[in-house]
Amino acid sequence: MTPAARRGLLALTAVVALAAVGAAVFTQQAWDMQPCPWCVLQRLIFVAIAGAALLGLLWPTGGAVLAGLLALSGLAAALWQHFVAASAESCDLTLADRIMAATGLDGRFPEVFMAMTTCADGKVDLFGLPYETWSGTLFALMALAMVAVLRRR
Repeated sequence: MTPAARRGLLALTAVVALAAVGAAVFTQQAWDMQPCPWCVLQRLIFVAIAGAALLGLLWPTGGAVLAGLLALSGLAAALWQHFVAASAESCDLTLADRIMAATGLDGRFPEVFMAMTTCADGKVDLFGLPYETWSGTLFALMALAMVAVLRRR
């Protein structure tokens, strides 16, 4: 992959990550799909991926490694939400809650980062698939994109 193609893929990853957050906020506001703690944690991870991908424009290897690891953590969060949290009676004080509280973003930007429902109550489908399936798929694609950036051919 040429240096220009690497930069393009990093820039595209940043744009798509921020667009994912925008889409989540849109569905929350327009379609009343209220986020759970794991949802807002995934939003934060998307923002962090965008930052790491932008860092990759200056330092391709470091930015791609960081963005790839963040994408894998996002995939893990989406899988946890799907297989564990969505069937739990309560998701109060989970790891996702503690992380979001530690960042303070839920208080500073509640329209984006405040959990508004429990994981079980927040289970929704978007176009026939669970919401976390969409984010998990996007995280997996971003991780693969970062592998492509790191390949030296």
